[in-house]
Amino acid sequence: MQIGESFVGEGVNAAHINTVFGHREGPAGVAWATALATPSQGHVPYVVVLKPSLPVKPLTLFVTKAAPASDSHGTMIWGPAQAGVAGGVADAVAEGHIKAEDLDNSVIITAVWVNPVADDADAVYRNNREATRNALANGALKLPAIKDVLDNRELPHNPYYTAKD
Repeated sequence: MQIGESFVGEGVNAAHINTVFGHREGPAGVAWATALATPSQGHVPYVVVLKPSLPVKPLTLFVTKAAPASDSHGTMIWGPAQAGVAGGVADAVAEGHIKAEDLDNSVIITAVWVNPVADDADAVYRNNREATRNALANGALKLPAIKDVLDNRELPHNPYYTAKD
């Protein structure tokens, strides 16, 4: 099983993606099927498609981290964010981060953050595409390197908080 993470962009249109890639008959497959079969209020996992009736390979599940807060937020989730995830998975396959022999026996779970006040569909699409591709590549490469983790442990930060000395 490979686990990846990537944050791309700034402000309300940034994308934060977590990925789980693994064999259909292993823990990733069980988690994939369980998530699809057990939606919860505001969090309804669905299969990622490049266009209607054309799912990406490996089959990918989109799980939103934030319940739709409005119709426009829901549109950002179902539209540009989902299209970005589809493109990012296809990019990871095209670039060899996912091997051809794994396409039909593996699954991907993507946990996707779309800010409720996102306001630029094209930026949401671009950021989610790049973040998905990066997360899958990071998982395949077993990143981050422990040196990077240890070098940054003293002052952790993210777009919403920076630790102080």
